[in-house]
Amino acid sequence: MTDPKKPRISSRKQPKQARSSELVAAILEAAAQVLAKEGAPRFTTARVAEKAGVSIGSLYQYFPNKAAILFRLQSDEWRQTTDMLRDILEDEQTPPLLRLRRLVHAFIRSECEEAAMRVALNDAAPLYRDAPEAQAVRVSGSDTVRRFMQVVLPKATDAQRHSVSTLITTTLSAAGKQFSESPRTDADITTYAEAMADMFSAYLSHLDPDNVDESLERSALNL
Repeated sequence: MTDPKKPRISSRKQPKQARSSELVAAILEAAAQVLAKEGAPRFTTARVAEKAGVSIGSLYQYFPNKAAILFRLQSDEWRQTTDMLRDILEDEQTPPLLRLRRLVHAFIRSECEEAAMRVALNDAAPLYRDAPEAQAVRVSGSDTVRRFMQVVLPKATDAQRHSVSTLITTTLSAAGKQFSESPRTDADITTYAEAMADMFSAYLSHLDPDNVDESLERSALNL
């Protein structure tokens, strides 16, 4: 028995002119609004086209189906998260554990600010999460964390660093998702992020106490 054919999620073509780019941007903005308001079950290309004020034919020039639109929204979100990871974790002017602390704060805040969209995208994930395109987008973020762990845990084996990377990213993602499902104040977010960062720092310090000491890092920066 053959597997059911997966929907195509790659865009039909890339916009090359300003007008085309504006059209795609309008479609994606409308798609985000429809998804946040209607949820994944009621998300359709017809609703997106109507919201964007374009014909369904114009939409199909760039997106072959609703899975392609949802994947584009999700991949844009993944790319933003990956850029955030890279900007913070590769900042060599900041000690490693303080980079991780800043990342935790930025990630938890981002989860809370975009909770409605993230929940809707998670509901739509079965449409595209196993596609090669989706897996490729996620690789970059994993590579950034892996390189960071080489700095934090230089004495560990590749297998150990991979295990630590997976544990931290999985915990951060799952905890951030659960925390963001309820309304949170700014103080709530700060307190929660600090507690999670403390937990990660203690864990890494336990794994390599000779190399990882956030108190020394803070002292070096007069924090």
